[in-house]
Amino acid sequence: MRRTFLKTATLCAALFCAGGAMAADSFGAIAYSPATGATGWSYDHNSRRSAERTAQNNCNANDCEIAIWFKNGCGAVAVGQQGGWGADWGADIDPAKYLAVEACRQHTTGCRVVRWQCSGL
Repeated sequence: MRRTFLKTATLCAALFCAGGAMAADSFGAIAYSPATGATGWSYDHNSRRSAERTAQNNCNANDCEIAIWFKNGCGAVAVGQQGGWGADWGADIDPAKYLAVEACRQHTTGCRVVRWQCSGL
């Protein structure tokens, strides 16, 4: 009986410690201006809304729009010829960049990443 109690207590303590060590979600965003190419970004925000607002405010153009938001990961924006662009996200930076270029290639050629950012990694 005592052995079962100790195992249960140890298990509960381990679960409590693991639960307490879990990090909160971390949001980021990238804003992009198709007219000027300006970008704004954010990371380590507690909410999507806050991350998007900060990215928008950091983008120095009137036509900035949120290109991508991400949670506990990375986002990227790729720009190509004739105003085409694309954005995507991934669990870390390499997939985010690759997917952003692929999204851009659906609209144009000559795509390259112009901005990337990670949050919560």
